[in-house]
Amino acid sequence: MKKIITTTKAPAPIGPYNQAVLTGNTLYTSGQIAINPETGELVLDSIKEETKQVMENMKEVLAAAEMTFENIIKTSIFISDMHNFAEINEVYGLYFNEKTAPARETVEVANLPKFVNVEISAIAVK
Repeated sequence: MKKIITTTKAPAPIGPYNQAVLTGNTLYTSGQIAINPETGELVLDSIKEETKQVMENMKEVLAAAEMTFENIIKTSIFISDMHNFAEINEVYGLYFNEKTAPARETVEVANLPKFVNVEISAIAVK
């Protein structure tokens, strides 16, 4: 059985999907991009600010499922330019304890929704 997880503190879906789905003790999040949920505007001032907004959106989706970054076991990071990896990684790292950080993959892609520079999804377990 699956439970749909939603929060107004993260961007609403812009298609036929949900912010996250909980099945059993496992949460699958949709990819988060840097939309400010209060304004609906993209945060593209810098790659660091963009990544911070992505992570803050993820934090709110996790909270809606009564989880934190400590519950994440795997992330997928999609970026439009691998040259931004170091700055993305720097901000991403602020949200995890290095000793208990999740498994991860980082992939450069041609384009992302709304032509953003970074999108992150996660799998978390209670």
